[in-house]
Amino acid sequence: MLKQERQQVILNEVALHNRVLLTDIADVLNVSVDTIRRDVIQLDSERKLKKVHGGAISLGYTNEGIPQQRVYALEKKSKIADKAVQLLKSGNVIIVHGGTTCLEFAKKIPSNLSLTCFTMSLPIALELAKKPKVEVIIIGGTLSKESLIASGANAIHNLSKIRVDYSFLGTGYADANYGLTEFDWESVQVKKAIVQSSKKAVLLTISEKLNSQNRYKTCDLQEISIMITELSPSDSKLEDFREKNITLL
Repeated sequence: MLKQERQQVILNEVALHNRVLLTDIADVLNVSVDTIRRDVIQLDSERKLKKVHGGAISLGYTNEGIPQQRVYALEKKSKIADKAVQLLKSGNVIIVHGGTTCLEFAKKIPSNLSLTCFTMSLPIALELAKKPKVEVIIIGGTLSKESLIASGANAIHNLSKIRVDYSFLGTGYADANYGLTEFDWESVQVKKAIVQSSKKAVLLTISEKLNSQNRYKTCDLQEISIMITELSPSDSKLEDFREKNITLL
């Protein structure tokens, strides 16, 4: 594979999953980690992604004021957000985790809707603060300097003390049989706590993430009440998911 082709694969993976490990990309491309590291350093210097310890993240996932049009699959994520807000009614208590799809959802919440919203994401908290009838409660913890999302023991402890109507979260990887997974252990622990604190957990994910999995398991698919993609619920790509005890929107 040519260097240009290899780097395009890296960019595609980073854009799709927001964060990737060098070792995972090296396995996918069957090259050395050092080769991938050199590619990532070059792509970082060209402002096409951001290099972090052991991996890379998409510019749309950072706190560096990247224009909205740089967010991967923004039109699809906006469509998902439009569906998700239809679940809400005044008086709901919800959790919104973080990431670009959840941020689109936060932007779409109607200003006349009265909600109580917990979040561990500073970008989402700032967006919700613009809504005059939304009470915003920030769940503190160890803050990621890249995504500005809190995690760690304090966040998990706080989540264990609440019970909400809906939680809205994204995922790095989703498989009909294996469930939701991530490569990041800390993120998995927080998402587990979110699912457990919810009467109904709502997964917001673009369809490109379906039928994929990674190291650490967040939960079985059956622990998610509703899955929202940009696709019609009758789309053939969702056939395996329709067989599970989950509502598709």
